[in-house]
Amino acid sequence: QVQLVESGGGLVQAGGSLRLSCAASGSMSSIVRMGWYRQAPGKQRELVATITRGGVTDYAASVKGRFTISRDKNTVYLQMNSLKPEDTAVYLCNTKCNVNGVGIVDYWGQGTQVTVSS
Repeated sequence: QVQLVESGGGLVQAGGSLRLSCAASGSMSSIVRMGWYRQAPGKQRELVATITRGGVTDYAASVKGRFTISRDKNTVYLQMNSLKPEDTAVYLCNTKCNVNGVGIVDYWGQGTQVTVSS
């Protein structure tokens, strides 16, 4: 089991910055990848950025060059710069864990709201 607690969302003007944090606890040795997803009203959940256990990162095309994902021990961060109104969404932290006898299991945080005003 892995528990995730997010923080750092809020309201910001277009062009501004926010930093999201996701603190993980529990069975840390089973984590294969951590990442951030987002879901805007009426839209499907979409992947924003991921970072593997080995530190390999990947980004959605829409955020590449503006967002940076990083990890420090048990916490994963999402630095968001040059924010746009279309970045407005609930941002959810995700981990993929390799659970013995089960395989890959997804764990989710509760989500944090990011609102970008124009």
